[in-house]
Amino acid sequence: MSRLASLFLGKEPPAPEEPTQESRPYAILFVDDEAGVLSAMQRIFRKENYRIVTASSGEEALECLSREEIHVIITDHRMPGITGADLLRRIKREHPQTIRIMLTGHADVGAIMGAVNEGAVYKFITKPWNDEDLRITVGLALEQYDLIRENRALKKSQVSQTKKINQMSRFINTHRSQVGSILMKQNLLRKNDLEKAREIQAKKNQPMPQVLMEMELVDEGTILNAIQREMGINRVYPAEFSTPEALVALIPREICTTNLLVPLKRTETGLMIAMNDPSEYLKIEDLQFITGLRVEPVIATRKEILKKIEELYGDDETSLDELTVLELEDPTESIEIILDEEDEEADLKELLIAKDQPPAIRIVNAIISDALRHAASDVHIEPKTKYVMVRYRVDGLLHDKIHVPITMHPAIVSRIKVMAELDISERRRPQDGRITVKTPSKMVDIRLSCLPTINGEKVVFRILDRNASIKSVKDLGLTNDEKEMVTRLINRPQGCILTTGPTGSGKTSTLYSLMQENASITKNYTTIEDPVEYFMSMAEQVMVKEKIGLNFPIVLRAILRQDPNVIMLGEIRDFETAEVAFHAALTGHTVLSTLHTNGSIPTITRLRDMGIQPYVIGEALSGIIAQRLVRRICDNCKEDETLTPDVIDALGINPNGGTFPAFRGKGCDRCNNTGYRGRTGLFEILTVTHEIKQLINTAASESELTRAARWAGMKPLVEDGWTKINQGITTAEEVLRVLGPQNTLEVKCPHCSANLRERHRYCPFCSGRILLQCINCGCYLEPDWNSCPDCATRVADV
Repeated sequence: MSRLASLFLGKEPPAPEEPTQESRPYAILFVDDEAGVLSAMQRIFRKENYRIVTASSGEEALECLSREEIHVIITDHRMPGITGADLLRRIKREHPQTIRIMLTGHADVGAIMGAVNEGAVYKFITKPWNDEDLRITVGLALEQYDLIRENRALKKSQVSQTKKINQMSRFINTHRSQVGSILMKQNLLRKNDLEKAREIQAKKNQPMPQVLMEMELVDEGTILNAIQREMGINRVYPAEFSTPEALVALIPREICTTNLLVPLKRTETGLMIAMNDPSEYLKIEDLQFITGLRVEPVIATRKEILKKIEELYGDDETSLDELTVLELEDPTESIEIILDEEDEEADLKELLIAKDQPPAIRIVNAIISDALRHAASDVHIEPKTKYVMVRYRVDGLLHDKIHVPITMHPAIVSRIKVMAELDISERRRPQDGRITVKTPSKMVDIRLSCLPTINGEKVVFRILDRNASIKSVKDLGLTNDEKEMVTRLINRPQGCILTTGPTGSGKTSTLYSLMQENASITKNYTTIEDPVEYFMSMAEQVMVKEKIGLNFPIVLRAILRQDPNVIMLGEIRDFETAEVAFHAALTGHTVLSTLHTNGSIPTITRLRDMGIQPYVIGEALSGIIAQRLVRRICDNCKEDETLTPDVIDALGINPNGGTFPAFRGKGCDRCNNTGYRGRTGLFEILTVTHEIKQLINTAASESELTRAARWAGMKPLVEDGWTKINQGITTAEEVLRVLGPQNTLEVKCPHCSANLRERHRYCPFCSGRILLQCINCGCYLEPDWNSCPDCATRVADV
């Protein structure tokens, strides 16, 4: 009603309604003593419908909380005055409804323990953070806030409902059974025994049939038959009924259990309820009052009714109090362990034992969730003398992130071993395992290795993101010539294609890109991996399980009977796997796999060493892709760089007086002042031509194979690095970090200082003589020798 209408009607207009929680924006408080960090936080959330509040100290934050309601607080740890950990402890005590998040850029023992062991935070995030992840974290925190608020409202409602149930129970739980009189009438019970039973019932407040059976006066079958004859009530079997949830909600579980009754179904005239003692007429009237329906009692045994109650209401009804307490806890991150079906029962028992050490569980969950937040590929948990160092490998480099007190090390390792189904009592031998964890945002596979050291067991994780998308070939970092060579390789209808390189060089990612590039519904794709690193809808993917004997050779032989077109092997580890793979390539299949070697030519030598015959290698092998991963220069802060002569020499470059263009990243906010953002690949692609095939069949040396491969268009890894340095994709420093100096195995010409890959008699650049050789016997001579040591020919005559 408008104010103008109220003047005519003589009524006061209604007061404006208070804005509800849904209409008010969430309030987020950022606390940091650095103005730049506060500005960055405001920038991150500028598009969100949040009310942003900032504070530069802990005291200012507490004052802000005393004035207004704050839903989420994000604070730094190291601040003058009140530290972040102390601030969150006070907020938890004085404002428990506020969700607390702590950021820190230091590997601080107090920070991690304040966050994990004392339960003072909802999330623990190390700097530098990812903007998108931080937004997701705040969104999840606000969902937690709403959930807690709803649980409190439900708890109040539960208290009210409990009072009503207790009031109803005063009437319905009063036993007025007629079963004693029925049994006496049918000469099945004496009067004295009935009087004793009534005395016991008054003390224990139990149903009369139960009292009579405990006194061993009559059995349950006699009681049921007597009630049926007297009252004409039908005998039913509750297990045969399918009861709707709506009927179950009409009668509380407590009433059903106490009075041995259970609703069964809705009839045309009312509600059918199975009772152990339907002779209690007043109880039936109370049930009609509670449900609002006419009750049609039927009879069943005590055991049948209790079993039906468990089926309808659950084996162990979770009270709202427990749910509320659970949700009011501050979890670091929801980590769900995915167990194999065949081992589920045993593993759950171990996990129940491990729950007695919640600090260890929180620390392990914090490490995993923080590693995922930083997009780490590996996690190293290393025991030192006074603390446990946790390092993340991000973009190929390890970063020291967290320090944990050394006293927590045994509990952390035991917790990890329980998750990976390893032997927690074995601390002297290495162990390998696998964990599949599910977080609110993704599901990842973790390969884990435990290694005993002098300070304790070191644990290393390899994180494989199941949700990661397969890159296209054009996004791998290939040049145009390399793309053309790779396309020709994958378009071949048969043959073996290998990707080689050290661990973490992106070999499997390249294979999946090759498969997806040529994916067709007319072909059958199958992969064998340990574990599966990517999910590809077009392929049938098999995970190796060594524990049950499901290894690579066994699966590969089985797949050959599955009519495959393209087979992808996670890795060739031994002769048996290599033999089956290469023979599959000879019989009309395309086989993709990986091998741990330093380059494409050494791969051929490695296959020979495994025991594969040279003619098999030559006929089956289509091509080899050697690769490394290097960091990309940040496009936002790229600038020119002049390389020093030492760097040029280490890269093996012969500029011949010309310039060598190079670039570097200066460092900015987008790359966290590192100068790098993302990674790309360096590639060395060997295509097996007819000439190379003949050299392989004749067991030619690596130098001969290298010359033939260069003539066939192969560009070595370091030369691909030169190209990417010139194009401003990566830096010379990064290429040297990954490939190492290239001048350590080279020969310098004593005349023009050119780098030579082999020692020749004459320099190919300046024609100067490098090696002296005896004209009589061919022995190589040193420059300061006067005569040949083998045949005494004078050097002056050479």
